[in-house]
Amino acid sequence: MRELPIVVNDLLNEYIDLVNEYMPNQLEGLYLHGSLALNAFVEGSSDIDFIAVTQSGLTESELKKAKEIHRILADKYQFPEMDGVYLTQNDLGTLCECFYYNNGIMNYGHFLNPVTWWLLKKNGIVIYGDVPVIEINANDLVSYTYENMNTYWANRIQSYEESIDELTQTADSAIDKEVEWTVLGILRQFYTLREKDIISKQGAGEYSLKHLPEKWHPIIVDANNIRRGEENRHYTSKRDRIEETIKLSKYLISQSAAIKNK
Repeated sequence: MRELPIVVNDLLNEYIDLVNEYMPNQLEGLYLHGSLALNAFVEGSSDIDFIAVTQSGLTESELKKAKEIHRILADKYQFPEMDGVYLTQNDLGTLCECFYYNNGIMNYGHFLNPVTWWLLKKNGIVIYGDVPVIEINANDLVSYTYENMNTYWANRIQSYEESIDELTQTADSAIDKEVEWTVLGILRQFYTLREKDIISKQGAGEYSLKHLPEKWHPIIVDANNIRRGEENRHYTSKRDRIEETIKLSKYLISQSAAIKNK
């Protein structure tokens, strides 16, 4: 198994012990995807993206126990946060509704997407149980990414445009967070459409500097610097950072069909 950061290893060992104590014989598999699978985990900011496979669906009593397990771990470990789902073997590779733990809250609904399964199939880390068998192909990944760019991201960018004056009144740190999230997030999608694969945020920024026109490089470099915790900015004005983020995003969305069909 791939070597994990010490804090991740410690947390997961405690998680497994707690699950086996609170819900004996339920845990059949525990798998990691996300930044850990991409070797892009950043201590202090990245989450532990997990998939917990249980022998049967969680009962109401077991759901309460799962919430208690996550509460215990969240109280002990401020970082990293756990972020993942509870499934049965039959659910692997599907887009079913499920219980999912996100931002410290247990919910039920649609949380899975083809990115999850692609990463698990190609780069997933087995912590507990057998290697999962996942059925997914590149067309599923690309189709989902194209739709996501033209729905979620398009709507997000439109909301930025409509509230730009309000956004400029927020703190620099908040602007930086939005710039990093948006620029590197949509560049990951650009990479997926071109390469039919998944890359980390930092990797997407570096890739895009080689494959996008130079006019977009300053805002990409700014986003990468924010990700790395560096202070250097090409755009010192909050409005300029927001406007360039919007322009780059709209450009990529407008080009998405052509990129997808290349």
